Amino acid sequence: MKRACLGIWAGAILLLAVGYVQYGGWQNGAETGPARAENSPAGAPGAGQAPTLPPSESAKPAAPVEQPVLPGAMVVIEAARYPNLQAALDALPEQGGLVRLPPGRFPIYAPLILSRSNVRIEGAGPATCIVNLNQEGKPALIVRPADLDKNPKARLWRVQLANLRICGDPEAKDAASTKPASGDGLLAHWVEELTLHNLWIDHCGGHGVHLIHCEENPCIRQCSFTYNMQAGVQLEGCHDIVVSACQFEENQDALRCLDGFNLTMTGNNIDDHRAHGIVIENTYGSVVSGNMIEECNGTAIILDRDCYGITLSANVIAHNTGGGVELRDAWGCAISANTFVLNKDFGVLAGPQSGRLSIAGNAFTDSFIGQGIRRTPDDNPARGVLLRGTRDVLISGNSFSGLVEHAVHADDQCRRIFVVGNLTVDCHRQTQGQGEPLQLGPAENHRQEGNMLIPPQALEQDKPPEEKPKEKQ
Repeated sequence: MKRACLGIWAGAILLLAVGYVQYGGWQNGAETGPARAENSPAGAPGAGQAPTLPPSESAKPAAPVEQPVLPGAMVVIEAARYPNLQAALDALPEQGGLVRLPPGRFPIYAPLILSRSNVRIEGAGPATCIVNLNQEGKPALIVRPADLDKNPKARLWRVQLANLRICGDPEAKDAASTKPASGDGLLAHWVEELTLHNLWIDHCGGHGVHLIHCEENPCIRQCSFTYNMQAGVQLEGCHDIVVSACQFEENQDALRCLDGFNLTMTGNNIDDHRAHGIVIENTYGSVVSGNMIEECNGTAIILDRDCYGITLSANVIAHNTGGGVELRDAWGCAISANTFVLNKDFGVLAGPQSGRLSIAGNAFTDSFIGQGIRRTPDDNPARGVLLRGTRDVLISGNSFSGLVEHAVHADDQCRRIFVVGNLTVDCHRQTQGQGEPLQLGPAENHRQEGNMLIPPQALEQDKPPEEKPKEKQ
């Protein structure tokens, strides 16, 4: 009897050992121990699910799931009950549902795949951190129809991702750039009515978020995109887009919108980018307003490749090395009520492929704070409007103050420039005010009227009176 029991126990221990070696402790999205997959480096997991588990097994929870009582209610998928994150995503039924990710740090070596509609994936804020360990430029999370390769008309609808962090570099340090070899944080392809809310996406080797042909109402709000090697947000072929109340810090560019329609970008903070702030190309009918765009090594906002019908308004555009707003190829656009502070190369630059523009109600200034004081006297020079081969431009109601050179300068290739009702004060600082603030002479068919050009000698009247020496008692 004792020998029989010993034999049974020995067999059970052997089966457990074989099972551990076969399935491994490392599974995508679960940090439990080392294992090896065929297509992975030593000690690394394989695809988005444990490669040795059949799909029917991998999607089963490790603990019983209580069924809802309410008619029509679906089971909430608690990822903590599953062997890995991919298994929890695979457990979503065809009709969609909710997946809750627990707090924790979840390393992955291959992309997680989500291919269901009517889904919400939510974490526990930054305490839920998916770490992309892939070294081949692959994304952390891919959202796309499962049959898109065979069926180009396949679409996902109504997907929401919220309250979690995606980090593209296991060696990431707070407030510091690294050089990760991973790919995008999130790649979404043909997902309609996609909503991203309260995400932290940082230190990715590609873009933070990369949306391709998400044509119906993508919405990105209250997210943080920091230290990504490419753009914080890359939009390609997207329509009716909202990006609001997001933070962008030290990406390559903050946001790029290419070949799209109707971008609404409001209330964002963009700071310290290695290249540009906002780049919009071949896009119609958009508004960029109420944003703070500061200290880009390139240009704050660029419109290029057949942009038209775009409004840039009520932004603070400050201290950008390349310049403020560059209209490379933009038509019928309005640049209004912005504040341009200490932009080194230009405030607004309109090139030969742009025209029919309105530049109105803006303030172009340096760091003057009254009483002859400049907050940063040795900082970037402040500049105004440069017109290079453009035509049909209205410049009205702007104030130009403390500029290193002219307020408005047009070259001899410009045509039909109308400058009316502007104020210039303390311009041409590098030549002590010796120069014309409005230089339109070579431009064809230009007109200026009703502008107030304050002469340098008038500034003497604005200086505070010298303090009288106190009388001795």
